[in-house]
Amino acid sequence: MKKFYSLIVLLSTFVGFAQNGAPASPYYNGMNWSLTGMALKSALETKITTTHTKFLTYSEVWNACQATDLDPTNSSNVLLVYGFSNNTCPSSPSDDNDHRSRDKFSNGGATSCEWNREHVYAKSLGTPALDDGGASDAGEDAHHLRSSDVDRNNDRASEKFVAGSGNSHDVTASTWYPGDEWKGDIARMMMYMYLRYPTQCLPINVGNGNPVANDSNMIDLFLQWNAEDPVSQYEDNRNTYHGNTANTYAQGNRNPFIDNPYLATVIWGGPAAQNRWPSVFLSSESFLADSAVSIYPNPTNTNEVEVYTVETITKLTLVNVNGQVIKNIENPIFNQNTYKLNNLPQGFYFLQIESENGNLTKKVIVN
Repeated sequence: MKKFYSLIVLLSTFVGFAQNGAPASPYYNGMNWSLTGMALKSALETKITTTHTKFLTYSEVWNACQATDLDPTNSSNVLLVYGFSNNTCPSSPSDDNDHRSRDKFSNGGATSCEWNREHVYAKSLGTPALDDGGASDAGEDAHHLRSSDVDRNNDRASEKFVAGSGNSHDVTASTWYPGDEWKGDIARMMMYMYLRYPTQCLPINVGNGNPVANDSNMIDLFLQWNAEDPVSQYEDNRNTYHGNTANTYAQGNRNPFIDNPYLATVIWGGPAAQNRWPSVFLSSESFLADSAVSIYPNPTNTNEVEVYTVETITKLTLVNVNGQVIKNIENPIFNQNTYKLNNLPQGFYFLQIESENGNLTKKVIVN
């Protein structure tokens, strides 16, 4: 009886989610998810602007970063944007600036073992330039101000973002690659800044790439990075903090492209990004027939299911009803047309199936 009741609750959650046509977060109540292109861009601009109710001073951003930039594996540290080394301070002077994580109270900017606030949208590239002396300008917007090693921050300076690979580095004297771990974060920040400050923070001014067909201010580089680098727990934690006005240094608004990177695909096209709301944005994808993929047993009582298909599957993504990715499997290897998903927590899920011929989403229930 307890399992049956739990199933009813989960199914009720799904029905509410699907009927509303909106994600679980009440932040997006009232949004019209049938909009696409520039109409959706405009609606999201209004949402993140009207909900930006607290304007932080540049000094308060220190406190915000100490709360939002925490390392998910060590809450005593903050993650440093562009960082990649697991070394700790002090290490050899030659590599102090590549650290990925550092004590959250080592902020200031005076030494190579401290961190400061990186304007990911470089101040001088704004039109007009961003100011960090007031309390209502893009220069104090915590959604793009990130903890960064002092020297690495200086190394990036005001260089424009450009395609690359590996760890963060100068590509030319005037261009910067943020690193494989950070490129998706960067893209989603730049998209947020463009919507929040639509004339001041143009993507084309902060990155090198080709303008997209429906918006000459957006570049394909950021759409590519957004698709290639899915959202991390670190990004989700920051977004959750700022969306909760009860938090002391929360702005009140969220970055929609962290909540669902696929919003960028719906607005600007390009490669399909991670879709964290499969019940909202199914209609914009090409579909496989429902009969092309079988999942059994479903419901399951054994914490595992088998996926059967004769299609060439390129990706399997298991998402819970809150839009959180539970499993993300690139190019799964099928044995006799079967792939086993195991160690599944109890719950109600959507399994997004991507193939060479189209996409499909199936419901999965684990009792």
